[in-house]
Amino acid sequence: MKLIELHVIQSFPVSCLNRDDVGAPKTAVFGGATRARVSSQCWKRAIREMARELNRGAFAGSRTRKAAMQLTEALMKQCKWEESAARSMAEEVLHLFLAKELPKPKKGKKTSDSAEQDGAEQTSTLLYFSPDEIARIAEGMRDARQKNPDAAAKVLKEAAVKALGKGVPKDAADIAVFGRMVANAGDLTLEGAGMFSHALSTHKCDSDLDFWTAVEDEKQAGDDAGAANMGTAEFNSACHYRYAALNLDLLFDSDHLKCLNLEDRKRVVDAFLRATLLAVPGARKNSMNANTLPVYVLGVVKEEGQPIQLVNAFEKPVWSKDGLVAKSVEELKKHHATLKATWGIKTAAEVAIPDVSLDEFCKTLVAHV
Repeated sequence: MKLIELHVIQSFPVSCLNRDDVGAPKTAVFGGATRARVSSQCWKRAIREMARELNRGAFAGSRTRKAAMQLTEALMKQCKWEESAARSMAEEVLHLFLAKELPKPKKGKKTSDSAEQDGAEQTSTLLYFSPDEIARIAEGMRDARQKNPDAAAKVLKEAAVKALGKGVPKDAADIAVFGRMVANAGDLTLEGAGMFSHALSTHKCDSDLDFWTAVEDEKQAGDDAGAANMGTAEFNSACHYRYAALNLDLLFDSDHLKCLNLEDRKRVVDAFLRATLLAVPGARKNSMNANTLPVYVLGVVKEEGQPIQLVNAFEKPVWSKDGLVAKSVEELKKHHATLKATWGIKTAAEVAIPDVSLDEFCKTLVAHV
């Protein structure tokens, strides 16, 4: 397995980057101590969005319940289908990606009426396709209908899967990196080439409460004293260790992005690296703007081996009267050196920020694509 690994130390001020079901910052117990936590799912969304900004042509996938609307537009534009027929068949085919049978219309309603009144244009769960894939699905459905004008939705669904073929198109790098699951179309399920840990604070971390009030701007003399609204919001501040890796062998195999030439592959990896380092989850970005940059990043290239994160450098919570960042970086470097010496871990390249600039960092790693 050829890998690029990123080991990141990043400190955040007052923030709630990732909330649980009651609005509190997520936590985890590690090394017997409560740590601040940001889930991998939360950070992956931020990375996907930034990667799209950096390389819109390659990271164009859309994970949505409204894929039927996209497919309807493609059927109307590419295949010249009438809107009602396009919408109806798009909904049925995409429903069959997720279930074995079409839903039964409710009693006393026609299928079209049910779709309009109950929001059936939205699939029961998220589907993840790129624009090129939507176009291929539409073409497969068109060709099947040309062969058999009375072809049922199940026939069109199989034709759509066949039209998608093996591997993803060049505008679906995000799907190749982050993967997708399609419940009733196993051929479309794809293992993501990216690997992400939950970010954990390198130290013991407890949440705190912010008591807030809102003042009535138009209050007049003699009105009731006090705030118009008040409440509490939980937050923490923490120095996180986070890990991400990219399996290059998997990313560019025949099921993923084999279609890309070398330069396009390098651009995809470069966008992934920059997005992973620069993206920050957007929770409470207006009230607790916590956008910071990593204070230390270790980039590693392995020609073979397995992904290994360095979180055990912090199994014993870090503490220092001189702050937590420098001590966290020190422990990370020490643990990495110990693992290499003890287990014979071989690296093809190592580069670190702030030893070099972001541009030089990415250039060094991308050279191994």
